[in-house]
Amino acid sequence: MSRRLLTGNGAAAWGARLSDADYVPAFPITPQTEIIETIGGWIGRGEWDARMVTLESEHSMVAAAGAAAATGVRVFTATSSQGLLHAMEMVYTVAGWRAPFVMVNVSRGVSAPITLGSDHTDVMAARDSGFLQIHCSTCQEVVDSVLLAYRVGEDARVRLPVLVNLDGFHLSFTREPVEVPDIEAARGFLPAFDPGELRFLASKPVSQAVAVLGGGPYSYFRYETHLAAQNAVAVYDEAASDFEARFGRSHPAVEAYRSEDADVVFYMIGSFATKAKDAVDRLRDAGQAVGLVRPRLLRPYPVESIRALLAGKRGVAVIDQNLSLGKGGVLHAELASALYGCPDAPRTLASFVGGLGGREIAAEEFYEMARVTREAAESGRTPEPRLLYTEDELRELRKLQGIAVAERHDTGAE
Repeated sequence: MSRRLLTGNGAAAWGARLSDADYVPAFPITPQTEIIETIGGWIGRGEWDARMVTLESEHSMVAAAGAAAATGVRVFTATSSQGLLHAMEMVYTVAGWRAPFVMVNVSRGVSAPITLGSDHTDVMAARDSGFLQIHCSTCQEVVDSVLLAYRVGEDARVRLPVLVNLDGFHLSFTREPVEVPDIEAARGFLPAFDPGELRFLASKPVSQAVAVLGGGPYSYFRYETHLAAQNAVAVYDEAASDFEARFGRSHPAVEAYRSEDADVVFYMIGSFATKAKDAVDRLRDAGQAVGLVRPRLLRPYPVESIRALLAGKRGVAVIDQNLSLGKGGVLHAELASALYGCPDAPRTLASFVGGLGGREIAAEEFYEMARVTREAAESGRTPEPRLLYTEDELRELRKLQGIAVAERHDTGAE
């Protein structure tokens, strides 16, 4: 095992290399491009025996990935933001094919307006596709999660593609010390892909699907895919346990940080969870019983673990870095549905939306969220969902709007 200073993108590339992926269909998009550049350099220099092909779009990239995986090839690819949305037709399609491969998504806000900053709107759009989802908060988790993703997705009880998500810029271009396993140790954890009946031989062609199904057969196959995704909870737990035994790093489906005796808990995903941990430590120093619960595995949704970790809590501050327009934060809605009807469910689920378009979430905002959630639990009144936004930010935005209006009047523009 070697210790390297890697960006999140570099960590994703190393995860693919350690996984012995055979085929890398690619289409670069900011802030994912470094992954493809790194892999292309390794293959070009003969350091990694794999085939890389640059496609003309993310749509064809995912189509190529699914087609290759359906023939028994271990496939890796990556995308981000608008690229994931452009590929969305094939994202649903290849999951329906039960073609297991790994795609890293480097989260970035989607237009309009256009932003290069990170949030989780892109990856949340894919949550119902059939791709499993693993969310990372550190560069170390990126390397490890790619290995875990292949182990889970290729398992005969699952056979589904896996999306490994890391936050653009906040993680993709942040360098951290990363323990990179030796290739033989990685192979011990992740043997060569055994495709079983998935393999394709031109000399023995076998149809793996039919073109069109009616409602009855269609319902059956969709539900079978749903059951396979649910199987992934137990398969992930097995893989994570084996990973910890081999490498000494624990990656449970749901991380709990100082939450056992907490009365108020932050609930969130992604790299900003590291900021939440710092806030938890500072609040603890101030005598407040606050903790963090962070799902790594978002699809399938690890309901039982989440219920157990939140049982008996007074309040949960759910922090969404996404906004389902017309409804609110996706994490909040999903957590509410998972806890509904549980006799020991938290008294209050407070919804906060922040970090959109790469906006920072300040330490003071974590302190305020903890205060609001605690007061709501004491009063028994759940607060309205809140956008994390300051008066200074609103004042600056209105100033810019005023300048724009004045310029339109000065030029005679309507």
